Parts: sequence; C-alpha cells; structure tokens
Amino acid sequence: MSEFTLLELTDKLRECAGEAEGDYDLDKDDVTDVPFFEIGYDSLALLQVTGVLKRERGVELSDDEVIAVETPRELLRLINASLAVRGA
Repeated sequence: MSEFTLLELTDKLRECAGEAEGDYDLDKDDVTDVPFFEIGYDSLALLQVTGVLKRERGVELSDDEVIAVETPRELLRLINASLAVRGA
C-alpha cells in the first residue's frame, strides 16, 4: 500500500475544511513541520479529514490521537501507521 503524502493531506484539508487562512501557500511552502494553527486549520478540520480517510481508506484513528497532533508530519505518521496495520 502506498504512503499517504503531504500533497494528499493538503488536498484533503482543502476538500474537507476549505482553503487555509494562514500565511502559508500549501502549493509552494513546505508545511511538514509547521503547526496546523499557523497554517490555518484547527482540530475540527483534522477530525473532518480523518473521518473522510476512515470511510475512503480505512484509516482508524481516535479523536484523542487526532486532536493531539500539532503538525502535518505528526498526522501523516499516524495515518501511515494505520494504513500499514490495515495493509498487513
């Protein structure tokens, strides 16, 4: 199973929560280690994304896990770990 990428994550964020209102351009800036609140997304946006990923790809994450992440790198790590378990 292929790894879920930053590009896929930013696309899902836009799809589920709209365009970011922060100072970063998701198409040009490397936001891997930028806190979500600086990018312009809150925990509700992350929960919406992970809810869609659960339906579409079987990603199983608890709300507590999702709310605790601060950066896209941390969320991608959780998503990809879930996908790896599911694909095993």
